[in-house]
Amino acid sequence: MSLNDLKTRIGSGLLSFPVTPFHADLTMDGKGLANHVEWLSQFDAAALFVAGGTGEFHSLAPSEVVEAVKIAKSVSGDMPIISGCGYGHRLAIDIAQAAEAAGADAILLLPHYLIFANQQGLFDHVKAVCDAVKIGVIVYNRDNAQLKADTLAKLCAACPNLIGFKDGSGDIHTVRHITCTLGDRLTYIGGMPTHELFAQAYNGAGVTTYSSAIYNFAPELALSFYAALRAGDNAKMEEILKGFFYPFAAVRDRSPGYAVSIIKAGLKLIGRDPGPVRPPLTNLTEEELEMFRPVINRYVLEHA
Repeated sequence: MSLNDLKTRIGSGLLSFPVTPFHADLTMDGKGLANHVEWLSQFDAAALFVAGGTGEFHSLAPSEVVEAVKIAKSVSGDMPIISGCGYGHRLAIDIAQAAEAAGADAILLLPHYLIFANQQGLFDHVKAVCDAVKIGVIVYNRDNAQLKADTLAKLCAACPNLIGFKDGSGDIHTVRHITCTLGDRLTYIGGMPTHELFAQAYNGAGVTTYSSAIYNFAPELALSFYAALRAGDNAKMEEILKGFFYPFAAVRDRSPGYAVSIIKAGLKLIGRDPGPVRPPLTNLTEEELEMFRPVINRYVLEHA
């Protein structure tokens, strides 16, 4: 797939981040990951991101990231597989190159570790990673790695394989400046936690696709909401927001880190248990699982 075809494919529909299943002893469950990616690949996503934020990239060894890519590629058919990438500068380059060798169609460059940096430093970091591979690169604006429109424009001029911009900052002003400045040079992806809660605002800023975490356990519901967004069906979106997403968010917001934990809980409640999260994340309590169960029963299991 050419870079331009990949960019078009990523922007053509809904995206998702498969969780990374773990055994009870917290070792990676490769068979579980294969089963999960194979199941998700049957639905109408545009691409899947393995070892991303929802896939607990922060807790994976670089070798596990590469293994996740190999596993996903072996079962995903023609579904594009995008690998998480990040940590420090040298590690990010190494992971990008290893993911490319493992068959990844692109990488998502997550924020670097710990430190803040100015725009020149961010430019140098992103350009070095782009230069290290031939596959597509998507940058992720959030936390300590937020590119401005002029910096991103310079990167687009310097890096032909920079194909996408994902935003999890919530800074709509900067997002709109970027989409207005760069037009169709990039594919724009929404990446706020539970992005469906922000999708209409981002859509107005020129971000027409996003990554859905709930796609992990409710792919049909996620696709239904996305279709309503594309059709401008506000009544349908409000129905799903009120019935599912706001109750979902109420449980998610009970503890830091639950944006990942609640996705694994959702899979457990539909009978596709991916195992625990790795520390420092914690699993939902039994009480919280029971709070979440009626929402799953009504909006996922009854429509399965």
